[in-house]
Amino acid sequence: MPKRVDHDERKRHIAGALLRLAEERGLQHASMREVAVAAGVSLRLVQYYFHTKDALLLAALGYLAEQLADRMKSRLKATMEPREAVTELLLAVLPTDAEGVRITRTFAAFYSLVLTEPHLSEGGVAYPDGLERVIAGQLRKAERPEPELAAAGLLALTNGLGSSILAGQRDADGAVAVLRHHLELIFREG
Repeated sequence: MPKRVDHDERKRHIAGALLRLAEERGLQHASMREVAVAAGVSLRLVQYYFHTKDALLLAALGYLAEQLADRMKSRLKATMEPREAVTELLLAVLPTDAEGVRITRTFAAFYSLVLTEPHLSEGGVAYPDGLERVIAGQLRKAERPEPELAAAGLLALTNGLGSSILAGQRDADGAVAVLRHHLELIFREG
């Protein structure tokens, strides 16, 4: 009897190999052949599932976004107040543990690639935009002024803090303190 193949699982496996390469050394020079080697499959199989390198990159970015979403969901509880929900969402984005570092480094590799290949940004914009909308919704629920601008600023701050952690400018505790300070300013009554 022929072996049944889970095509979605195989695609995730191949995209996972690309994500590992991205975290380790970036994406500028990662070829489909290198992805095949990292995945332990043939180049032909990579090309079967992903007809172009761009298709592979965008699929891998989608899987990475799912990993970040799972990380955020694991920190949220249905009974949270908006301030607590915003805090937990942003703390999930910060690279304060090994998983966070892996996710942030890999997203950074995608951002770097977009600088030289801007057409790839079209597929990746939905993820940060979605998170920004969720944060703005929580700020609106808390009746904070200008929730869309505040959400954009908080997400930009968090991304910048993540980069500063990866670069060694500040440690995780220092970055969390900066984030909490800005959240205090936004949620201050008055």
